[in-house]
Amino acid sequence: MSAPIAVIGAGAWGTALAWLLAGKGEQVRLWAFEPEVASGIVADHENKLFLPGVSLPAALEPTTSLAEAVDGVTLIVLVVPSHATAKVAASLAPHLRTGVPLVTATKGIEPEKLRLISEVLEETLPARRGPVFALSGPSFAVEVCRRLPTAVALAGPPGAPAEALQRLLMTPTFRVYLSEDRIGVQLGGALKNVIALAAGVVDGLGLGHNTRAALITRGLAEMVRLGAAMGADARTFAGLSGIGDLVLTCTGGLSRNRSVGVQLGQGKKLADILAGTRTVAEGIGTAKAAKALAERHGVEMPIVREVCAVLFEGKDTRRAVTDLMERAARSEFDQP
Repeated sequence: MSAPIAVIGAGAWGTALAWLLAGKGEQVRLWAFEPEVASGIVADHENKLFLPGVSLPAALEPTTSLAEAVDGVTLIVLVVPSHATAKVAASLAPHLRTGVPLVTATKGIEPEKLRLISEVLEETLPARRGPVFALSGPSFAVEVCRRLPTAVALAGPPGAPAEALQRLLMTPTFRVYLSEDRIGVQLGGALKNVIALAAGVVDGLGLGHNTRAALITRGLAEMVRLGAAMGADARTFAGLSGIGDLVLTCTGGLSRNRSVGVQLGQGKKLADILAGTRTVAEGIGTAKAAKALAERHGVEMPIVREVCAVLFEGKDTRRAVTDLMERAARSEFDQP
C-alpha cells in the first residue's frame, strides 16, 4: 500500500473525497472536528451526520488529531469551512512534512482578509510545503458516492505533480480536468453559492423558470466581472467550476445554499433557518466577502448586493427582486 493521504474535514464533500481515494486502494486518514463523526465512522463505517447512507471503506481511518492525520502523508486535501481554514492551517503548520502538496476543495472565501483559500494556505503554512492546488466543479457529494458520472477541475501549477494528482483522483465515474487558473476555479466555486442563494429566493417566491434563468445568467456575468478584476481567465467561468457548478447549485435539490434561499423566499428568518441545520451554507459568508471584494476592485455586483441586503439587513425578498428589475436600462455587455 502507498503512503497515506490526509483529508482534513469530514463534512459531506470531505468524506466523499476520502471515500473516493480509499475506494482506489489508498490509505486515507480523515480528520473530523466532531468526535461523534470519528467515532461513528469507526463503529458503523458511515458518517451519519454529514453523509448518511454511504458505506465507507475499511481503508479510511478517522481521527480527531491533526498531528496524527498528517503524519507521514504524501498529500493533504483540505475541505474545512472557509471561516475555519486559517485556524486549521495554523494548527497543521508544526506537523507539515517538507514538500507535501496541498489541495483545497473548500468552496468559499476567507472572511477576515478576503483571501482565496489557496492564499490562506500559502501565507499560513511554512515555506517548506509543496505546491497548492484547488479542486472545484459540479459535484454533489452523495452523487459522487453513488458513482454517478461527475467532472471537476483541478487548478494549480502545471507539470508532473498536477498530472500525478489528476491520475490519483480519476476514476471511471470521476473525471478530472487540469487548469492553471487557480484564481478563477476558486472564485467560481465560491461565488456560485451566492447566486444559488438568490436562485433559491426566486424559487421560494414562486417566480418561475424565466426569472431563475435570468438570475443565473446575470449572476454569471457578475462572477466574470469580479474574476477579471482579480486576474482570473474569463474562460474558466464557462467551464466546470464556473457555469457547471453554478447551474448545479442553482437548480439542484441537494444544494444547501439554494435550500436556504428557498426558505428565505418563503418568508423564514435566516436565524431560524440556520438553527435547524448543522451543515454549512458557504454562500452566506461568501456573500459578504464578495460584496467587499467588489467594492475593493470597483466592480458592480447588484445580485450580490441584494443578497447581502436580504441576509444581513432584513430586506424583503420581493423588494430585492423588484429593485434588481427596475435598475436603469443598459446594454447586456456593459460593465455596470
